[in-house]
Amino acid sequence: MSELSQLKCEACQAGAPQVSDQELAALLSQIPNWGTQVRDGVMQLERVYKFKNFKLAWAFANKVAELAEEEFHHPGILLEWGRVTVTWWTHAIGGLHRNDFIMAAKTDQLLD
Repeated sequence: MSELSQLKCEACQAGAPQVSDQELAALLSQIPNWGTQVRDGVMQLERVYKFKNFKLAWAFANKVAELAEEEFHHPGILLEWGRVTVTWWTHAIGGLHRNDFIMAAKTDQLLD
């Protein structure tokens, strides 16, 4: 995970390649707490983070939002009592790009 978390997102435009099945397996092995979901035909990375209360979950959601702005790559963030669900995918290509795995690794580091 640390290797991915040290990388920066690269500019990604429509037509950029989605990760291949081989890349998907290799990248997922580096972020073991994340899984994939397919919504409306779009593969996405998703993880649920659990907290003791709403205030801690809210603080974490804010950290994720700040990270997203720094990298100019924006996830879905669902804030609930005691949990935050973060979902990464690349809107421009309608699926997963290496950037999404980089951001997932960086999101995990926000817990430290």
